[in-house]
Amino acid sequence: MKKFLRIVLTGVVALVALVLAGLLTTTIVNTATSASEATRIEDYGQRVEVDGRRMNVQVAGEGQQTIVLLPGFGTGSPVLDFSPLTDELSATYRVVVVEPLGYGLSDQTDAPRTTANIVSEIHEAVSELGIDRYVLMGHSIAGIYALDYVERFRDEVTAFVGIDSSVPDQPGMDAALPVDALRAAKALGITRLVTALSGDPYPDPPYEQHTREQLGMISQRNTSSATSSDEMSRIAANFRAAKGKTFPSDLPVLLFVQRHNPTVEGWLPLHEDQAASVIRGEVVPLDADHYLHHTRSPEIAAGVGRFLAAAGVDEPAVPPRG
Repeated sequence: MKKFLRIVLTGVVALVALVLAGLLTTTIVNTATSASEATRIEDYGQRVEVDGRRMNVQVAGEGQQTIVLLPGFGTGSPVLDFSPLTDELSATYRVVVVEPLGYGLSDQTDAPRTTANIVSEIHEAVSELGIDRYVLMGHSIAGIYALDYVERFRDEVTAFVGIDSSVPDQPGMDAALPVDALRAAKALGITRLVTALSGDPYPDPPYEQHTREQLGMISQRNTSSATSSDEMSRIAANFRAAKGKTFPSDLPVLLFVQRHNPTVEGWLPLHEDQAASVIRGEVVPLDADHYLHHTRSPEIAAGVGRFLAAAGVDEPAVPPRG
């Protein structure tokens, strides 16, 4: 019996030692790789001053109308992530991609990631560019932030376009998220390992190899950062704050929606209800994953042009500064 216990104990010790050695290895590799990647990330866009910090934005196209693009939660580099859609839209519109604080090449911040703060910062960036009339377009959780944005700045927003955007009543958004565990996983290099084993999430085409590499490096840097973690920890509260909110009835609303969402029950009907709450609302189901713009940018751009023309949204924008 004692011999058996010694064998079991030796096996347990060996297993623990193996796990610790593995974690030490992933931590060292992650630290070294992160330092190397920091020197290889290429600059893009322009910085605007927001609450004493620098927010990165990119302006493309010279159209008379402006579209302001907002990312979904955790998008490593909104400018690069949206590039297929920006390429399509910028042939007709002036497109402003905003990288909120903590995203892309923007600074980090210790300001709480409440909806109110995020919206105020984005609006300050847009105002700094001299833009005061625009279509607001957003992916995923930007749909929640957009409700507050339009409520506060209705005189500036001419329409809202959602890209599989979140809605206040979608189920499952009241659950606590493992923020601390995810931060620990990043520090230990586990996040990098899982990402490598999961494969590249960006299709080729339309994303070229160089763009995918830059996306990967920026995403690794920003994932589970202090700013991103704070936003994640407040997702449930931000959804609760949006409960019962709707867009103004006179705001044109176009929603591109994943036709078959495997994780959220009633995803399409939820968006149909949101579109029905305004005078001119439309839902366009697409067969794609949550990041519709990765593969369906031509259809989205064409749909935007058709909808805005039919809705009479043709007010010329003030050219951005810079």
